Formats: sequence, structure tokens, C-alpha cells
Amino acid sequence: MYSEKVMDHFEHPRNVGEIPDASGVGTVGNAKCGDIMRMYLKINDDGVIEDCKFKTFGCGAAIATSSMATEMIKGKTVAEAEKLTNAAVAEALDGLPPVKMHCSLLAEEAVKAALNDYREKQGKAE
Repeated sequence: MYSEKVMDHFEHPRNVGEIPDASGVGTVGNAKCGDIMRMYLKINDDGVIEDCKFKTFGCGAAIATSSMATEMIKGKTVAEAEKLTNAAVAEALDGLPPVKMHCSLLAEEAVKAALNDYREKQGKAE
């Protein structure tokens, strides 16, 4: 049902935790399944994501997509991270069952919510 990559990121998630002085924090949830994701970003003066962490309450796919999303945006610029898509997250995990694709969408939305929070704190809200 799940790929080896999904299982690896579920059993050994990367970047779990909080960043106390985060540049941006985004929280999203899905009322239907009960998954909640909170994404923390530490962005340097050059607009590069130096660190990112997450806390997710949800199923294995929600944890795996959160973990993969943080891996995909760490070291990227804000503009590059803004282009993250749920399809790219799912593809990086070698696919998700159709019933779990909403988890990759939550990961995308959590990243974008954290980026929006960062822009608001910088006075650059769109």
C-alpha cells in the first residue's frame, strides 16, 4: 500500500520539532480526517530557508509528507519553496494511495502558510 520511502519517512521522520524563534509558522488542518500540521521555518537575511521543522498530528502519510516537504525546502530560497506542490511531495515519496493524496496537499499548504507568516512578519504580505 505504501512505498518504502513513505514508510521510512513515517518511521524515521526528519526535522521533527519546533523552532522557538521561527521566521514563519504555518498551521493547517483537515477537518475530515483530523490531521493537523504545523510548519516552522528559519529564514536568513538572504531569503534562504536555513532550517525547517514540523509537528504533525495525523496518520502515517501525514507524517511522511510533512517530513519529505521539510527535506525538499531546506536550503531553498523563499521563492523556490513557494513553488512546492503536493504532487512533487507525493512523487518524492514514490507515490501515495489516492485516498491519502490530501496529506501531500496539507504539507504544501503548511509550507505556504509558514511562508505567508514570514512575509507578514517582514511587512511583505501579498
